[in-house]
Amino acid sequence: MPTPHQIIVRPLITEKNTTLMESNQYCFEVLRDASKPEIKHAVESIFNVTVLKVNTINVRGKMRRRGRETGYTRDWKKAIVTLVAGDRIEIFES
Repeated sequence: MPTPHQIIVRPLITEKNTTLMESNQYCFEVLRDASKPEIKHAVESIFNVTVLKVNTINVRGKMRRRGRETGYTRDWKKAIVTLVAGDRIEIFES
């Protein structure tokens, strides 16, 4: 079983995700084989918050071209984590 720091690959900071932060939801890129309970445990142990709900999305890679050569970006998994009211994650605030 991977450690919590291996499950959470990186935080996602986009314009849409900053509007989600107003409703206490935060987005992360996670391991593709991570389950919702594993993601919940990882976020709670790393950031010392209480997770209310976890939603996951499998994002398919996009086709990219360089001249004649075509390829795909990698597939990845996104997790939208809803926190209990009053909890905040500091890395998104700064």
